[in-house]
Parts: sequence; structure tokens; C-alpha cells
Amino acid sequence: MSTLSRSDVVELAARLEEFLGDPHDADSRMPFAQVLAHDVSGEYPYQFVALLRRWGVLDHCLPEAQGGRAGNVETGIALMRLVARRDPSTAVGLALNSLGFMPLWTLGTDTQKRELIADIKRGSTVSWGLSERVHGSDLVANEVAAERTEGGWLLTGEKWPIGNATVADKMVVFARTGKRPGPAAYSLFLLDKWRAAADTVEDLPFEDLYGTRALDLSGVRMDRAFVPDSALIGREGQGLEIALKTSQTARVVLMHLALSAVDTSLRLALDFAERRVLLGDAISDVPYTRRQLTEAFADLMIADAMVLGGARALQAAPEQISVWSSVVKYLVPTLLQKTMSQLTVVLGARTFLRGHPHYGMHQKMVRDILITDIADGNTVVNLRNLGHQLAGLLDRAAEADDDVRAAAAERAATLFGMDRELPVYEPVRQELFSRGLDDAVLAAPDGLRRLRALADAAEGTDAERLRAAADLGARLIGRAAPLRERATSLKSALGKDYPQSPELFELAKEYCLVHAAAACVLTHVHSGDVLEAPLPSASLLLLQLERLHRQLHPHEQLTSQEVVDEAMTALRRLHQENRLFSHWQFPLAKRVTDEAAARR
Repeated sequence: MSTLSRSDVVELAARLEEFLGDPHDADSRMPFAQVLAHDVSGEYPYQFVALLRRWGVLDHCLPEAQGGRAGNVETGIALMRLVARRDPSTAVGLALNSLGFMPLWTLGTDTQKRELIADIKRGSTVSWGLSERVHGSDLVANEVAAERTEGGWLLTGEKWPIGNATVADKMVVFARTGKRPGPAAYSLFLLDKWRAAADTVEDLPFEDLYGTRALDLSGVRMDRAFVPDSALIGREGQGLEIALKTSQTARVVLMHLALSAVDTSLRLALDFAERRVLLGDAISDVPYTRRQLTEAFADLMIADAMVLGGARALQAAPEQISVWSSVVKYLVPTLLQKTMSQLTVVLGARTFLRGHPHYGMHQKMVRDILITDIADGNTVVNLRNLGHQLAGLLDRAAEADDDVRAAAAERAATLFGMDRELPVYEPVRQELFSRGLDDAVLAAPDGLRRLRALADAAEGTDAERLRAAADLGARLIGRAAPLRERATSLKSALGKDYPQSPELFELAKEYCLVHAAAACVLTHVHSGDVLEAPLPSASLLLLQLERLHRQLHPHEQLTSQEVVDEAMTALRRLHQENRLFSHWQFPLAKRVTDEAAARR
């Protein structure tokens, strides 16, 4: 499988942006005006999904070895970000096809993969039938059953709520095959709805949604629907293992929606703040508003660094992905939902003007981002997963010897170095328990040393900012040791109640902040030399770390107005040069619309 270099990914993203055009332009291929119309009506965006499939976006999310074009997972994420910055509903509708394919990518046969990819390239739509109405995320309580019959299996039961359930031609169905309860009681099958008898499969109605309103969220009811033996994915009894590994991938990939929602809203807020004049000054020059904007930028770049590491961990550290995926899936949506609230303060009354030719998208993004907190494992699921592994993670962070830390530091250079080549993506290598390994936290001391070396080599305010960032990073990363002490005391005090205690969930939340601080530092030191001005920014890094610190101490402001001004310079330049607010800095479609609309 070939992989794309950083420059190749940037060039590919630029071509997609040019193809789609300025979303503010009603004559572009995917305009905000039409996106908002779909949102109002709840109409599935068939034409957008078809357009993007013809361009080849989905091809870059399917393995090259069996007919797709995917090399690195982050390439698909990059392209989906550019779709989602226009419409998260379309991005989800498209991405659910690759999610539905993921169980086959994990343990399907070569023939199964080739046949499904060929079907997808001919226009077939796929969905991932996991959830059930009564049981939600409790997979080992699922009731859909698969009964042996001559030449195959009969599926009976209901899957709901499922993305793409109605528009899909095929659905991967998680079903009970064992008579005794337990992890080995479940298997996965590929149901072809067009080959099932008419009276055995019933599509359930679209749900009326709060966010991502144009998405097909519905379900399917099966009554002895036949699937042949060739439709079994993996071996009988492997369904739970494959489902959990698929969810690990989905938790990371889904974060393109959160990043894109904030990118769009921050861009809209900047349009407003740079052009709105009060008392003779642009409101972006009001110190409070300027801080609001730069803090939102810092939050987005924290999340960007976390997703960068998480996406690359799928290939470079698959044995640790149970930790990385849960950290990303908990903290990124939690952090960025607060960021959206901050941007609402900047936009003020324009937040409520759905029909405004420029700002109507913000309140849609505020609603749409919520799906990232719920889909494929909610906050409780991810914090519980981290809680179960927390003792091992904290023990290893405290006791790791020089060899363990050196190995972690070497891997971290790939995990956070955007120009480093990744190993082949093999989802079967993902593990469900990390055995105490988290390379971000283990490599953090090496990252801090590198950051201090950069400070020593810098001059003037850059040197000052980098030293301050190293000091603050050390404070945040150093919280792992007292976290361990608190976890030990809590376990002793609570005994058997410890695993489900609210206190353990709070400790897991704090561990996520330690990981995030490490991700920010490691991205700066390992990717800084491949970024284009105005990145990397010492002031932006310091502001990122302050934002994490304020998750713990919300009223303790550490950065000066000068730091904010310097971060604003970086933000303003990315905005003026029309580049993505990301370490990727993709060039966006040329703005061709009348900017007078932004002044209304």
C-alpha cells in the first residue's frame, strides 16, 4: 500500500477545495445556501454525496490493495475536514460508507474486501448496524440474532438508530450467534438488502434531528433475513472484537467533524470581528474580543494536535489505540463545544439569523458538533474505558526506565512528525487494552527537553515564550504523579465501588489533559520545521497550554496581552491567506463573494 507524503496530501486537499469552490458563493458546487436549505427541510444531501463520490473522496478512505486509494488514515480525515467545513451532514453520510467497510478491513477476506469496494465504487451505500433501541452502547446485551440455516444464516431483530440505514444498500450487522451470553456470543454479517426477500427487511423512518438534520438516521427491522455463509465477517464469535476495533477507528476519524465545525465558526467570527466597527474601532481590536478569538484558535489547535497524534497512532502505535482513541473522543468534543459557545459570544445576535447570507452557518455548526460527543461511544463510554486502564498508565508514566522512554520518544517522532512516513495501516493489529503504554505521556519529558533546546536557540520574545511554554507544559505533564497518588488512595478507600465511581471518571478527565499537553508540545517540536509561517508560533503554543491549564484553574490567566496579540497575528494571517486553521494549513478555495454580506 502506497502512502502519500505531506506535500501530496496538501496538493490533494487543494484540488478538492478548488473543485468545491467558495461555500459562500451560491454558484459553487457545495454552497452554504443549499446546505442550510437541506438543514431546514431535513433532506438527505444525495447530490452532494454523489458529487464527492465521483470526485473520489471515498476512494481515499478504502484500502488500495483491494481497489481503493487509501494509504494513510489521515489522508481520508484531511479530505473529510474540507467536506465537513461546508456540511457535517454530508460528511457523515459519506464517511459512514468507510465506517461500514471497516469491519471487513479488520478481518474480512480479500474477496470480501474486493467485492464490497467494487460495489461501493459502482454507487452502493453501506451502513454499520451496531446499536439497538433498548441497549445503546451495551453491546453484549444486543438481541438481534443470527440463526443457522442451510447455506447461511437468518437475521432477526431491529437495529436503531443507525446512520445511512435507509439509504444503504448493504449493512454490516452485529448479531448474536452464541447461545450462551459473553464476548464470544456475537458475530458480524454483511446484509445485502437488495438480495433479501421483500418481507424480511423493513426500513424504519428517518428521525427528525436536532443537529446534522440532513443525515439519514433511521434503522432496519429484520425478520429471518437470509445472508449466505460468505457474508460472515471473520470467524463466528469474533464480532465483538471486530466491533470494538472498528469503534476505536471511528472515534478518531469522527473528530474531523468537530475540527471543521470550529474552523467554519471561527472563520465566520473573524469575518465579523474584522469588519464590525464600534466606537471607531474594529471589534477584533477590542482586547477582550481579541482574547476570545485567539483562545478559540488555541482550543482548535489543541484538538488538531490531539487528532494528528490519534490518527497516526492507528498506524504507528495500534497497540495503544484503546487509550488514544478514548482520550481524543472525550476531550476534543468536550473542549470544542465550549469553544463554540465562546464564538457565539463574539457573533452575538447574528448567531440567531438563520437566513443571513453570511452567518447562518454558525448556529448549524453549534448543533452539528454535538454528534461528535454521542456517536461511536459517548463521554461515559470513553471515560470508563480510560478509567479501567488508568492505574497501568499512571504506573508506567511514573516507573518507566530510560529504555522505555527512549522507545516512546522515537515513536513519538513519527506520531507527531507530519513529514514522517507511517507503517501500513493494519487495523487487525489494534489492541483492546494498552498495557500501560501511552507514548504521548511517556515521550513528554523528551518533548520538553527539545522545547527548551528550541528556546535556547531562539532570540527575543520567542525564546521567552518557549521557555514559559516549557515551564507550563512541565506543570501540566507533571500532574501524572499526583494523579497516581490520588487514584491509589481512592481505590483503597472505595474498594469494589472504585471502577464505577464518579471520582475515577474525574481522574480520567484530568489524565486526558496531561495527554493533550504532551500532544501540543510534541507536535511543536516534531512538526515545527515542516510548517509554513505563521506556524509554528511560540505564543500560540503558550496559549494552548494556558487553555489546558484553565480547564483545571478556570480563573487563572497566565498569558499577557502581548502573547494574545502575537497569537492573533498568526490567526489573522491564516485567515487573510485563506488557509485552514490547522497544522496542515491547507489552502482553501478562493473567496469570490461580495464581502459586503459580511458587514450586514
